[in-house]
Amino acid sequence: MQNVFLKEDCDRFVTRINKLKTDSQPLWGKMSVDQMLAHCNVTYEMVYDTIHPKPNVFMKLLLKLLAKNKVVSESPYPRNLSTSPQFIIKGDRDFVLEKNRLITYIQKTQELGEKEFEGKESLSFGKLSSKEWNNMFAKHLDHHFSQFGV
Repeated sequence: MQNVFLKEDCDRFVTRINKLKTDSQPLWGKMSVDQMLAHCNVTYEMVYDTIHPKPNVFMKLLLKLLAKNKVVSESPYPRNLSTSPQFIIKGDRDFVLEKNRLITYIQKTQELGEKEFEGKESLSFGKLSSKEWNNMFAKHLDHHFSQFGV
C-alpha cells in the first residue's frame, strides 16, 4: 500500500495521473477518464470543501457498520464495485481541470501530513486514524488508475 503522506509515493500517483490522456479507455467499468478523475476528487472534496452534505445519523450508522471496514482496510477494491450516489459522476467533465484538481488534492494531503489526519472526522465514517485515511485515499486512487491501465 502506498502512503499518501510520503512525497515519493505521491509523486508516483502524480506520474500515473500524467499518463492518462483524454481518450484513455477503462479496462472495466462505465466511467470515462474525465468522470473517473472527477469521481476521485469527491473523496478529497469531502475533506477539504463543504459542498457535500453530511449523512444523517441513521445513514452514518449504516455506513459505519456496512462500508467502513471495506473502505479503510488494506484489502483492494474488487472490479465493478457499486458506488455511493454522491460519487456517481454524470455527463462530461473537463479532463484538464479534474486532473489538476486531483493532483492539487494529493499534494495538499501529503503536505498536511499524517498528524493532520490522525483522529480527523470523516463525513461518512466518523473519526479515522491516519492509517485508515491513507488506506482509503491510496487504494481508491490505485483502484481507478489500474482501471485505466496506469
